[in-house]
Amino acid sequence: MTFPLKLTLVAALVLLAACRSEPIAFHTLTPVHWNNSTQAQASDIRIESISVPPQVDRAQIVIRQGDSGVAILETQWWAATLADELKSALVDQLANSHSRQPLLLRLEVQRFDSVPGQYALLDVRWRLRPTSGADAAPLTCRTTLQTPAGPSIDDLVVAHQNNLKRFAALVGKTADTPLKACPDIR
Repeated sequence: MTFPLKLTLVAALVLLAACRSEPIAFHTLTPVHWNNSTQAQASDIRIESISVPPQVDRAQIVIRQGDSGVAILETQWWAATLADELKSALVDQLANSHSRQPLLLRLEVQRFDSVPGQYALLDVRWRLRPTSGADAAPLTCRTTLQTPAGPSIDDLVVAHQNNLKRFAALVGKTADTPLKACPDIR
């Protein structure tokens, strides 16, 4: 092989290596269940709708940077859009919740912040209402949950999973009452 041909081949390989992109990592808000002995049952709480701010409702994970910046991570994605991930995770978390009556849950996520090395935050307005009985008044509440997070994206996802687990427990606890007061956060 002649020297110019070798040089061209080496240059082409270096350029191809430079163009190599990082693989996309997918994350989910539904945690792994270690105890598979209990089967999830249908819940008495159905999710009516979920809305999230458009800034974060995308497949790519969005993190906060500084006081006013955000970054859309091109190689760190949710398994679905954020609204779909939230719905899937909450259906899973509420699967064994039982209420006094069948209820509908509506969520309006006000903030869904991810700050690597600091915290994951869920700020949500939510409403529970009976599926039947038009005269029954719905209960509307607002809950803000914040969990410390490590520096990695995996740490942030686990912190968000923890927020959703705590939120589902609050909803389940509230659904088991006469729907007169919002729950206390502890």
